[in-house]
Amino acid sequence: MSDISLRLDKLKKLIQTEDFLFGRGLSNEVNIRIFCYAPSEEMTIKYFVDTLLQDRTIVCNIHHYDLYKVFLEICDDKKIISSIPSVEHKRGTRFLLKQLISIAPNTAFVNKMLFSPQEIGKDLILLSGVGDVFPFIRVHNLLEAMQPHFSIPILVLYPGKYEDAQLQLFGKLPPNSYYRAFNIV
Repeated sequence: MSDISLRLDKLKKLIQTEDFLFGRGLSNEVNIRIFCYAPSEEMTIKYFVDTLLQDRTIVCNIHHYDLYKVFLEICDDKKIISSIPSVEHKRGTRFLLKQLISIAPNTAFVNKMLFSPQEIGKDLILLSGVGDVFPFIRVHNLLEAMQPHFSIPILVLYPGKYEDAQLQLFGKLPPNSYYRAFNIV
């Protein structure tokens, strides 16, 4: 069994524990965890998420948000999906990027994710698609926007590194500071 498979097996067990779901052992910090993996393992992660969401033995309520799908929903709500290619062709990629960032700010993502928890100690937010939604949003900014709205654990599947309070997408881009999360497994 590969290293990523072993880590994902541990993760599956860990997210169902009361310590994880109630944030025990975090010294009263927010319950945000980062699961880092190599970008080359993206398909393994997608398979893991699909399998996890279909597993009827999971004891917690997983609220999964693929950030790229959320981004597309925001664009669809604004009725701009069909015009994106022509805007990029006419005005350029930089212009389009600025427009998309203004149309889909972090608050729009948070609003798409808001829900009422079903049972204290049973809900978990799982974020995936972090690499797919770059450069439209950066996960450290999204997590900051989410904090005031969610008191349940947030688990980010992150294609990159999180070391010394620095998130580095794909292990190559310039790192961004984010000190509120904890590495997991």
